[in-house]
Amino acid sequence: MKNLVRKTVLVTGGAGFLGSHLCERLLVNGHDVLCVDNFFTSRRENIAHLLKNPYFEVLRHDITIPLYVEVDEIFNLACPASPIHYQYDPVQTTKTSVHGSINMLGLAKRNKAKIFQASTSEIYGNPKVHPQREDYWGDVNPIGPRSCYDEGKRCAETLFFDYRRQHNLRIKVARIFNTYGPRMHPSDGRVVSNFIVQALKGEPITVYGDGKQSRSFCYVDDLIEGFIRLMNTSDDFTGPVNLGNPDEFTILELAQEVISLTGSKSKIVFKPLPTDDPIQRCPDISLSKKTLDWVPTVKLGEGLKKTITYFDSLLLRNEKS
Repeated sequence: MKNLVRKTVLVTGGAGFLGSHLCERLLVNGHDVLCVDNFFTSRRENIAHLLKNPYFEVLRHDITIPLYVEVDEIFNLACPASPIHYQYDPVQTTKTSVHGSINMLGLAKRNKAKIFQASTSEIYGNPKVHPQREDYWGDVNPIGPRSCYDEGKRCAETLFFDYRRQHNLRIKVARIFNTYGPRMHPSDGRVVSNFIVQALKGEPITVYGDGKQSRSFCYVDDLIEGFIRLMNTSDDFTGPVNLGNPDEFTILELAQEVISLTGSKSKIVFKPLPTDDPIQRCPDISLSKKTLDWVPTVKLGEGLKKTITYFDSLLLRNEKS
C-alpha cells in the first residue's frame, strides 16, 4: 500500500545488501529516495535496476564527512557489517558508527527529520542471557578484534538516545539479528553466504568450532517489513527493538541444510573458533510483536532456496564475464 504523502527519504548504505532492499521498498511505497553510499562494501549491481526510476537518486559520499541535504526521514544503515569487512579498517569502522551517527543526527536535527538507526545484535556481545531481550545490557569485549563494530554500534545507540533526550529528536533504533537473502556480498565472510558459495563451487564447507554454536536467521524481506513498521510507529516509541527470527539453528544444521538444498558434494571441515565469536544468538521478539505487530514469516528452507538461486545466477555471470 502506497503512502498518501510522498516523503524524501535518505538511506545511508543504500547500495548495500539491506540498503538496496530498503530503497526498493521505499520506492514501492511512493517516496523519493536518496541513496548515499561510499561503495566500500556495497555493490553497484544492487541498485542498477533502480537507476531509471525518476524518484531515485544516488550520491557517492562517506558519512564520516558532514552531508547537507533536505530530507524528511533518514535510515542510517551505513557501516561494514561482516567481520572480514569491518576488521579490514577497524578505526574507520568505529568512525563510521560514531562520527557517521553524529553527522546524520545533526542532519536530522537541522531538517527536523525522523531518523532510524540500524543497530545490531552484536551489542549483546557473547550473551549470558538467552534469548536476548532489549533490556539486557550485553557482555562485550571492549578491546577485542570485533570491538570496532560492537562498541561502535553501542556508542551509536548512546548518541541516538542522547539526541532524543537533549534535542527531542524523533529516533528509531532497531537491533538486527543475522539476516540473509539475495544481494549479500559473495565474499563477506558471513555464514550463510560462505556456505552457499562453497557448496555451489563444490568446495569444503568451513565450520568454525564444533558447529554447535547457534544462530537465528531472518530473511531480508521480513527484516525490511520490520524497518518500515518501526519507522511508521508513534514517535513515542523509540526502541531499541529486536528484529530477527527466533527460530534457532546450530551452525552445523545450517551447513547440512545448505548441502541438501544445493545438492552439493561438499564435505564439512572444522576450523578453530574466532576470538569473541558468540556461542548463542537468538532474539526475544516479544516487543516487536506487541508494538509493531511484526513476526517473520519466511522459513529458513524457503529463504535459503531464494538465496541459493541468487548466488547460483551470480556465479554463472561471473564465469561468463
